[in-house]
Amino acid sequence: MAGSVNPARSEWDVIVVGGAPPGETISLYSSQAGLSVALVEQDKVGGECLYWACMPSKAMLLPVQLRNLAIDTPGVRQLVNGRRVDAAAVLARRDEITYHHDDTSSVDLMLRNDVDVIRGRGRLAGPRTVEVSDDGRTREITARRAVVLSPGTDAAVPPIPGLADARPWRSRDVTNMHEVPRRVVVIGGGVVACEAATWLRGLGVEELTLVFPGERLLGMKEPFVGELVLAAFEADGISVRTGTPVREVSRERVDDRGIGRRHGGEVTVTVGDGERIVADEVLVATGRVPNSRDIGLETVGVETTDRGFVEVDDHLTVPGTDWLYVLGDLTGRALLTHMGKYHARVAGEVIAARAAGRPLDERPYNPYTDLADRDGAPQVVFCDPEVASVGLTEAEALDREIPVEVVERDFAGIDGARLAREHYVGRAKLVVDNARDTLVGATFVGPGVSELLHAATVAVTGKVPVPALRHAVASFPTISEIWLYLLEQLRAQRAAA
Repeated sequence: MAGSVNPARSEWDVIVVGGAPPGETISLYSSQAGLSVALVEQDKVGGECLYWACMPSKAMLLPVQLRNLAIDTPGVRQLVNGRRVDAAAVLARRDEITYHHDDTSSVDLMLRNDVDVIRGRGRLAGPRTVEVSDDGRTREITARRAVVLSPGTDAAVPPIPGLADARPWRSRDVTNMHEVPRRVVVIGGGVVACEAATWLRGLGVEELTLVFPGERLLGMKEPFVGELVLAAFEADGISVRTGTPVREVSRERVDDRGIGRRHGGEVTVTVGDGERIVADEVLVATGRVPNSRDIGLETVGVETTDRGFVEVDDHLTVPGTDWLYVLGDLTGRALLTHMGKYHARVAGEVIAARAAGRPLDERPYNPYTDLADRDGAPQVVFCDPEVASVGLTEAEALDREIPVEVVERDFAGIDGARLAREHYVGRAKLVVDNARDTLVGATFVGPGVSELLHAATVAVTGKVPVPALRHAVASFPTISEIWLYLLEQLRAQRAAA
C-alpha cells in the first residue's frame, strides 16, 4: 500500500508539519514502525536544505575549490591559466542538483514508504489537531499519537535604516542567483557570509566587500579560524571590513524581479564613519530567525523563548506534553540539517516506543541527545580553506570551568598536506578535558579538512579516552596524520609538565 497526496481522510497516528530533511526522516521512521503518517508541507518536500541552502551552495562551492586546487598544483596550473570557473556551467549544474526545484522525487519517496503528503500550510489548532490551509480552503486533521513541528528558520534582516526597503538579497537569492553581479556587498561575517563570499568571488564578482561589526570572521570559532580565512579572502581580492557597522542602505530604484535576480538599480551601503560603497547587489547574511510565528503554539499553551525558539526535552518532546514534538532549527539547539535529522531519529524512536508501550529509558539515543546537540554538533564551513569543528572551543570550555589542556599546530611538515597542495595552509587544535582525559573540542582549518571531522565527532560524542586515540593509527600519507602530530605534541607537553 502506498501513500497518497491530499487524501480525504482526517486522522493519522502521526502528523508532521514541515517537509525538510527532519520532517522527511521522522515520517519514514514512524511509517517503518507501523504507524500511519501525514506529512504537511506548504512549499516543497525536501525543504530549505535541498532547494535553497546546503545543496545549491555546495554545488557552487566545489568548482571554486577545484579551481583553487588546480592553480596550486604544478602541471595543472598551466591548464587553468588564471581563469575563473565557467559560471554558466556551474549554475546549470546547481539547477540539476536541486532538481530544478521540482520535488517530485521527494514526494515519491514519501509515497513509496506509505507516508501521505498533504499540500498546504499547517498550524496547530489544539491538542493533537492541525489546521491545513491551501488555496483559501481549510481542513482540520488529527493525530492519534503525535504531532511533530519542523518549520525551520528564515533569513534575518537586521533593522538597518533603508535595508529592508532596498530589497536586499537574502540566502535564497544568493544560492539561486541567475546572473553574477559585478559588485556585491555582503553584510555579515558568519558561515553564510563566508561561504557566499567564496562562490561569489569564484564565479566572477569583481568587487566583493564583506562588512560586519565583529572583530573577526567566524567569531564563534577558535581565533585562528578567522585569521586564516581572512588571509585567504584578502589574497583572493576580497575586501573585508571587520569592526565596521553598516549605518544605512539606499537604493533609488527597486525592481524586484524574483529570487536570485537583481532587485533593482545600484545600491549604496554607508558604513563606519560614513564611507559609501556602491554595488550592484547587497546580500544580508546575519543569521536566521525561527519560523515560530502563527504556527498555533498558543492554542496548546506553548510559549517561545525570547528569540522565538521552542524548548524541548531530550526526547524532543515539548515539556508538559507526551504528544507534541519539535525538531531541528525551531529548538534553537543546533541550526544544522544533519542535527535536525538526528533529532528526527531520536524522536522517531521515542514515538515508536510510546506507541508500543516500551519504557523510554531503554531507548538507545537518550544518554547522548544533550551531548550531541549542545556539545557534539559537527559543522563544516565550506569556504576555502575549509573550517571543520566539533564540540567546545577553548574559551567555551573555560567558561564552563572545565580544566582544559590544549594542543595546536600548523599542518606544515605533514606529508599528506604537502601532497594535497603545493602551498597548503592550515591549522588544527584539540581541547582536552584534563579531569576526564577526553576530547571536548576539535577545530581544523585547511583544504579538505571536512574529511577529518567525523573522527573528531566520534571522539567527542563517544568520550574516547586520549590514550585510546593514540592507538587509532592515521593512514600515510594523508592529512589525517595531523592527529598523530597533535597527540604526540600533547604527550610531549605532559611529559615536560
